[in-house]
Amino acid sequence: MKSFISALVCPKCQKRYDHREIRHLCECGSPLLVEYDLAGAGKQVNPLAIKSRPASLWRYAELLPVLDTSNIVTLGEGWTPLHTLDRLGAQYGFGTLYLKDEGIIPTGTFKARGAAVGISKAKELGVRHVAMPTNGNAGAAWSVYAARAGIAAHILMPEDAPLITRNEIVAAGAEVHLVKGLISDCGKILARSIPAHLWYDASTLKEPYRIEGKKTMGYEIVEQLGWKVPDVIAYPAGGGVGLIGIYKALKEMRELGWIGEKLPRLVAVQAAGCAPIVEAFQKKAAESQFFPNSQTVAFGINVPKALGDSLVLESLYETGGCAIAVEDTEILEAVLELARTEGCFICPEGAAVFAALKKLRAGDWLKAHESAVLLNTGAGIKYPGALSFDLPYCPIDGSV
Repeated sequence: MKSFISALVCPKCQKRYDHREIRHLCECGSPLLVEYDLAGAGKQVNPLAIKSRPASLWRYAELLPVLDTSNIVTLGEGWTPLHTLDRLGAQYGFGTLYLKDEGIIPTGTFKARGAAVGISKAKELGVRHVAMPTNGNAGAAWSVYAARAGIAAHILMPEDAPLITRNEIVAAGAEVHLVKGLISDCGKILARSIPAHLWYDASTLKEPYRIEGKKTMGYEIVEQLGWKVPDVIAYPAGGGVGLIGIYKALKEMRELGWIGEKLPRLVAVQAAGCAPIVEAFQKKAAESQFFPNSQTVAFGINVPKALGDSLVLESLYETGGCAIAVEDTEILEAVLELARTEGCFICPEGAAVFAALKKLRAGDWLKAHESAVLLNTGAGIKYPGALSFDLPYCPIDGSV
């Protein structure tokens, strides 16, 4: 299977770069996107051919950036289940409600997709050291895949990031530095450190390949629905790379002729305690503003200013989608509701999406006959501190 990657392109100024060289941001400061020869790819691969391939994200290899398959670093990531939430769908009047469960992927979150493709391409480019700021899960995934590739990882994370992900990063052999502040503070420190060490900057959207791994969620959703698109795809947006990637995948499939012209309405879900994309969307702005004093139980979406905010907002505007915020209390209620009603113990970020979809259905933005996909980005067990319960004790010499 041959990759049909053709160039790196700036979506802002249209400047093009050679994909065989290490590149980060465009000279104008914008993230770069990977471009493919879709006409050529369409002659070599089609949905029927993909159907018989192994169940991993690498089934879309022609539309991924790795030229030599010997450079692929994999732990079996991708092809996660698309569950139908029948009880909750009926309870709240949805047409069809699906849950795309990324909690069963290696390292327990969807971050493994971006790490698998990003590390594979870094290996192909001869990178020996990668560095990144993280709220936890991305750093864990990149550290694990870097270890598998034999690449050193250097990670900066907020001191109050989840202990479980910190331990995962350390166990994978990465160099870890804790920061008194937010992920944005980690990013500022790293930006000052990278030139001195000549590390490969794997920060969100500062390398072009993480998004290529994330976009495979879009390919999978459409393939799992019989190469038909749902009416709505809702996603928890921190850095928003997954949403940008899904939009990119949809446009690629449309150009390939694998789907029709109509695209799903994309929804960016944020916590009320950190909602820069929501505020920008409400103002019909092209970019967001820094969100001060951000705080939420959904730690993965506590990103006060995303580098790719303009691309996230573009995906919402161009598909007729929206951005919506939910309270932390609604998020925690949704975690319990999904677990108790559907047996799905998901992360707070994914639960935020369910809480948001309930609001959109109650307000009739999402119609009774429409289908919606809820993106759960990680396993609930990776957030042991999110819930707490007072349980009765049973005396050893007594009975219940």
